Amino acid sequence: MMDVGRHPRIELMTNSEVESIAGFVGNFNVTVRKKARYVDPNECTACAECTKVCPVAVPDEYQQGFSSRRAIYLPFPQAVPSSYVLNMNDCLGNNPIACGKCAEVCEKHCINYDDQDELVNIEAGVVIAATGMEVYDPTEYDEYGYTRFDNVITSMEFERLICAGGPTGGHFLRPSDRKTPKSIGFIQCIGSRSRDGRGNPYCSNICCMNTVKDTLLLCDHYPGIEAKVFYMDMRAFGKGFEDLYMRSKEEGVKYIRGIPGEITKDAQTDNLTLTVENTTTGRREEHELEMLVLAQGVIPRRDGEQVKKLLTLSTTSDGFIMESHPKLKPVDAPTKGVFIAGCVESPKDVKDSVTQASAAAARASILLNAGKTKIEAITSRIDPARCNFCGICAQVCPYNAIIAPDRKAEKAPTVIQAACAGCGACAAECAQDAIIMRHFRDEQIMAQIEAILEINPHQHLLTFACNWCSYAGGDNAGTARLQYPTTCRLIRTMCSGRVDEKFVIHAFRLGAPIVLVSGCHFSDCHYINAVHWTQKRMDRLWNKLDKLGIRPERLRLEWISAAEGQKFAKVMRELEAGVKEVSEEEIAHTMMVLAEEEAKREEKISRRMVGVEG
Repeated sequence: MMDVGRHPRIELMTNSEVESIAGFVGNFNVTVRKKARYVDPNECTACAECTKVCPVAVPDEYQQGFSSRRAIYLPFPQAVPSSYVLNMNDCLGNNPIACGKCAEVCEKHCINYDDQDELVNIEAGVVIAATGMEVYDPTEYDEYGYTRFDNVITSMEFERLICAGGPTGGHFLRPSDRKTPKSIGFIQCIGSRSRDGRGNPYCSNICCMNTVKDTLLLCDHYPGIEAKVFYMDMRAFGKGFEDLYMRSKEEGVKYIRGIPGEITKDAQTDNLTLTVENTTTGRREEHELEMLVLAQGVIPRRDGEQVKKLLTLSTTSDGFIMESHPKLKPVDAPTKGVFIAGCVESPKDVKDSVTQASAAAARASILLNAGKTKIEAITSRIDPARCNFCGICAQVCPYNAIIAPDRKAEKAPTVIQAACAGCGACAAECAQDAIIMRHFRDEQIMAQIEAILEINPHQHLLTFACNWCSYAGGDNAGTARLQYPTTCRLIRTMCSGRVDEKFVIHAFRLGAPIVLVSGCHFSDCHYINAVHWTQKRMDRLWNKLDKLGIRPERLRLEWISAAEGQKFAKVMRELEAGVKEVSEEEIAHTMMVLAEEEAKREEKISRRMVGVEG
């Protein structure tokens, strides 16, 4: 932080938050709200005279509530800039001024009660999201007594108690009697790897080695202390981590495979008794400890939805930001010009966060130094002659890459080519066929449908597959040598959102027994929320088929991820049985009904055209 604050080419804006981000790659306009500090950071010398006279005392968030701070305070010892901040929510008031003691003793006169928030506009070429993560609140795990027993603390609170800059000056004391404990326990996976409705199902990555580090700190500072770790599985997969784990064992730390189910407290000694089933020995054990540490997991930031909306990002099922590709583009976001780094993408330790930050900075510098950005030739193009200025394309676009039309001026919508990712959802929703997708034009997809169903159409399972998930899932099934019927015929689209209603109707008109539309899971959509439009379109199609007397079950919708090769093969086997159940008579009836509907539609169009000419 000190190096960043002193760097001549870096502007560090603390106590600030991003209000809005507009534009696209190379042309981002960022609005930042610099919150009022009420203390001039350029004049403040951190003399601390103001804190001495401040009458307000509130729990110190940095010290996890183990000590108090004043309304005017230094956020933490290494804060940059090294100046005090006045928290007006804690202050006795400035309208009218109820106290004013801090301003009276400030010799530099750097305290201004009339300070206001300031909006700053920044022009940026790229944006890196590195908003980090938060720790899990273990209060819902009441069986561990976190809210009832003083000597049950979290791993974050442990860090403050043992830190030299902590509330106890580095002397590790238990909260109930301020004595150094002789025995201490650690319970792993609090809020992680949980499927009982509490916590999160994923592994938080850092908890195991953090506990190993904590036990080594205790053994180094307090030789002879008894430390026990209760765990499901110890995961020490990083470089040198296994050595640290073994060193902890050599120091005398006991690792017990089992999570305690009950904790009670002795009223006289404040000691804790843990009841646990040791799954290694198969026995029920009781352990008496003077102190207990809950190794809490990590969670996505609670304001993650706001960040997601600002940058039009997508998240995985666990709530962390999803990268463009886990192997080929691990620091690129689906939105061009946006990169991700650190724990905003997934839980990781310092080494991995630094590595990813370096990669994000390198990717950003490549883009900035190039001066121009290359785009894939799969973007959309609007034909103004066909457009009726409805604006649905601008509403559908997940990247805000389409500028809405101006009806009064009869100006067609405009596509920002640098921002368009080529999902095709806009083209599928356009009722006027005014949007052309390069390399995925309607004519090209129609031609593929006709070629597949030219010979023995009743024997083929026509499948529209999303490039990033279900199509990749088919590749996964193939490389894994999974068996599925050869009657499956795939048409690749960049996104399931590209599948137009007329593609499905055309396939049924040519004799397809079953049509499958497959795409990403809602939480894994490569194009943020384009898959939601797929669902809406399929709902409309099912209703339309039902009204025409065609079984809606013949149109299937499946969510298959790139890793679900087994599910891909399973779905194909199930649908193969469905293909055999569709009789040729039913197919012929469907073809006749749809042919009649097409004739009626063409007749309406011809009448309309005659009316216009007349």
